[in-house]
Amino acid sequence: MRVTRIENIEELKIVRHLAERIWNDHYVEIIGQDQVDYMLGRMYDLESLRHQMAGGDEFYLLYLDALPLGFSSIRKKKDGSWFMNKLYVETTEHRKGMGAYFFQELIAINDIQTIRLQVNRQNYKAINFYFKMGFVIERVADFDIGDGYFMNDFVMIWQS
Repeated sequence: MRVTRIENIEELKIVRHLAERIWNDHYVEIIGQDQVDYMLGRMYDLESLRHQMAGGDEFYLLYLDALPLGFSSIRKKKDGSWFMNKLYVETTEHRKGMGAYFFQELIAINDIQTIRLQVNRQNYKAINFYFKMGFVIERVADFDIGDGYFMNDFVMIWQS
Protein backbone atom coordinates (compact mmCIF):
# COMPACT_ATOMS: atom_id res chain seq x y z
CA MET A 1 0.00 0.00 0.00
CA ARG A 2 1.03 3.57 -0.52
CA VAL A 3 -0.41 7.03 0.03
CA THR A 4 0.15 9.87 -2.43
CA ARG A 5 -0.85 13.51 -2.34
CA ILE A 6 -3.14 14.59 -5.18
CA GLU A 7 -1.63 17.22 -7.43
CA ASN A 8 -3.83 17.38 -10.55
CA ILE A 9 -7.33 17.20 -12.01
CA GLU A 10 -6.90 13.64 -13.27
CA GLU A 11 -6.38 12.46 -9.69
CA LEU A 12 -9.44 14.46 -8.57
CA LYS A 13 -11.43 12.50 -11.15
CA ILE A 14 -10.33 9.34 -9.33
CA VAL A 15 -11.67 10.83 -6.08
CA ARG A 16 -15.00 11.60 -7.73
CA HIS A 17 -15.26 8.07 -9.13
CA LEU A 18 -14.36 6.45 -5.78
CA ALA A 19 -16.82 8.71 -3.93
CA GLU A 20 -19.70 7.73 -6.20
CA ARG A 21 -19.07 4.03 -5.61
CA ILE A 22 -18.36 4.24 -1.89
CA TRP A 23 -21.23 6.59 -1.06
CA ASN A 24 -23.75 4.56 -3.04
CA ASP A 25 -22.52 1.32 -1.43
CA HIS A 26 -22.40 2.63 2.13
CA TYR A 27 -24.54 5.70 2.79
CA VAL A 28 -27.87 4.97 1.10
CA GLU A 29 -29.06 2.86 4.05
CA ILE A 30 -27.94 5.57 6.50
CA ILE A 31 -29.19 8.80 4.88
CA GLY A 32 -31.18 7.67 1.82
CA GLN A 33 -30.52 7.89 -1.91
CA ASP A 34 -31.84 11.46 -2.28
CA GLN A 35 -29.40 12.86 0.28
CA VAL A 36 -26.55 10.76 -1.12
CA ASP A 37 -27.22 12.19 -4.59
CA TYR A 38 -27.45 15.72 -3.18
CA MET A 39 -24.20 15.45 -1.22
CA LEU A 40 -22.29 13.81 -4.08
CA GLY A 41 -23.43 16.57 -6.40
CA ARG A 42 -22.56 19.27 -3.90
CA MET A 43 -19.19 18.00 -2.61
CA TYR A 44 -17.77 15.75 -5.31
CA ASP A 45 -18.27 17.35 -8.69
CA LEU A 46 -14.92 18.40 -10.18
CA GLU A 47 -15.51 22.12 -9.69
CA SER A 48 -16.27 21.60 -5.99
CA LEU A 49 -13.22 19.37 -5.53
CA ARG A 50 -11.01 21.96 -7.28
CA HIS A 51 -12.46 24.69 -5.07
CA GLN A 52 -11.78 22.61 -1.93
CA MET A 53 -8.18 22.05 -3.00
CA ALA A 54 -7.66 25.72 -3.91
CA GLY A 55 -9.08 26.63 -0.49
CA GLY A 56 -6.44 24.64 1.36
CA ASP A 57 -7.72 21.06 1.51
CA GLU A 58 -4.98 18.52 0.88
CA PHE A 59 -6.24 15.43 -0.95
CA TYR A 60 -4.61 12.01 -0.80
CA LEU A 61 -5.15 8.69 -2.55
CA LEU A 62 -4.59 5.24 -1.07
CA TYR A 63 -3.23 2.70 -3.54
CA LEU A 64 -2.80 -1.05 -3.41
CA ASP A 65 -0.23 -1.64 -6.14
CA ALA A 66 -1.58 0.55 -8.98
CA LEU A 67 -5.23 0.35 -7.89
CA PRO A 68 -6.70 3.37 -6.06
CA LEU A 69 -8.84 2.09 -3.19
CA GLY A 70 -9.42 5.16 -1.02
CA PHE A 71 -9.14 8.90 -0.64
CA SER A 72 -8.88 11.51 2.06
CA SER A 73 -8.81 15.26 2.46
CA ILE A 74 -7.41 17.15 5.40
CA ARG A 75 -6.91 20.82 6.19
CA LYS A 76 -4.51 22.51 8.59
CA LYS A 77 -6.19 25.12 10.75
CA LYS A 78 -4.70 28.38 12.01
CA ASP A 79 -4.31 26.99 15.54
CA GLY A 80 -2.06 24.19 14.22
CA SER A 81 -4.68 21.46 14.55
CA TRP A 82 -6.11 19.64 11.53
CA PHE A 83 -9.58 18.78 10.25
CA MET A 84 -10.23 15.62 8.25
CA ASN A 85 -13.06 16.22 5.80
CA LYS A 86 -12.84 12.83 4.14
CA LEU A 87 -11.41 9.37 4.80
CA TYR A 88 -12.90 6.67 2.61
CA VAL A 89 -11.85 3.19 1.52
CA GLU A 90 -13.72 0.98 -0.94
CA THR A 91 -16.38 -0.93 1.01
CA THR A 92 -15.11 -4.22 -0.43
CA GLU A 93 -11.78 -3.54 1.33
CA HIS A 94 -13.13 -2.77 4.80
CA ARG A 95 -11.74 -4.70 7.77
CA LYS A 96 -8.43 -5.39 6.01
CA GLY A 97 -6.34 -2.73 7.79
CA MET A 98 -6.32 -0.28 4.90
CA GLY A 99 -8.19 2.48 6.71
CA ALA A 100 -5.88 2.23 9.72
CA TYR A 101 -2.82 2.29 7.46
CA PHE A 102 -4.23 5.29 5.56
CA PHE A 103 -4.97 7.25 8.74
CA GLN A 104 -1.58 6.49 10.28
CA GLU A 105 0.20 7.55 7.09
CA LEU A 106 -1.69 10.87 7.01
CA ILE A 107 -0.67 11.51 10.62
CA ALA A 108 2.98 10.66 9.90
CA ILE A 109 3.28 12.54 6.58
CA ASN A 110 1.92 15.74 8.11
CA ASP A 111 3.23 15.37 11.70
CA ILE A 112 -0.31 15.81 13.02
CA GLN A 113 -0.76 16.20 16.77
CA THR A 114 -4.50 16.98 16.86
CA ILE A 115 -7.17 16.24 14.26
CA ARG A 116 -10.95 16.49 14.27
CA LEU A 117 -13.61 15.04 12.00
CA GLN A 118 -17.36 14.79 11.68
CA VAL A 119 -19.14 11.47 11.33
CA ASN A 120 -22.84 10.71 10.95
CA ARG A 121 -24.24 9.52 14.27
CA GLN A 122 -25.85 6.52 12.54
CA ASN A 123 -22.62 5.46 10.82
CA TYR A 124 -21.74 2.87 13.48
CA LYS A 125 -19.10 1.16 11.35
CA ALA A 126 -17.12 4.38 10.91
CA ILE A 127 -17.62 5.48 14.52
CA ASN A 128 -16.22 2.17 15.75
CA PHE A 129 -13.29 2.48 13.35
CA TYR A 130 -12.50 5.95 14.70
CA PHE A 131 -12.72 4.70 18.28
CA LYS A 132 -10.16 2.02 17.37
CA MET A 133 -7.90 4.72 15.95
CA GLY A 134 -8.04 6.58 19.27
CA PHE A 135 -10.66 9.24 18.55
CA VAL A 136 -13.15 10.32 21.20
CA ILE A 137 -16.45 12.12 20.78
CA GLU A 138 -15.96 15.82 21.47
CA ARG A 139 -19.54 16.94 20.85
CA VAL A 140 -22.80 16.34 19.01
CA ALA A 141 -23.69 18.75 16.21
CA ASP A 142 -26.29 19.14 13.47
CA PHE A 143 -25.34 20.95 10.27
CA ASP A 144 -27.86 22.37 7.79
CA ILE A 145 -26.42 21.61 4.34
CA GLY A 146 -29.26 23.11 2.33
CA ASP A 147 -32.38 21.92 0.49
CA GLY A 148 -33.83 20.56 3.73
CA TYR A 149 -30.91 18.19 4.37
CA PHE A 150 -28.94 17.96 7.60
CA MET A 151 -25.79 16.22 8.70
CA ASN A 152 -26.46 14.82 12.17
CA ASP A 153 -22.92 14.22 13.33
CA PHE A 154 -20.52 13.52 16.11
CA VAL A 155 -17.47 15.78 16.12
CA MET A 156 -14.59 13.53 17.11
CA ILE A 157 -11.04 14.40 18.09
CA TRP A 158 -7.73 12.52 18.02
CA GLN A 159 -4.64 13.74 19.85
CA SER A 160 -1.20 12.20 19.89
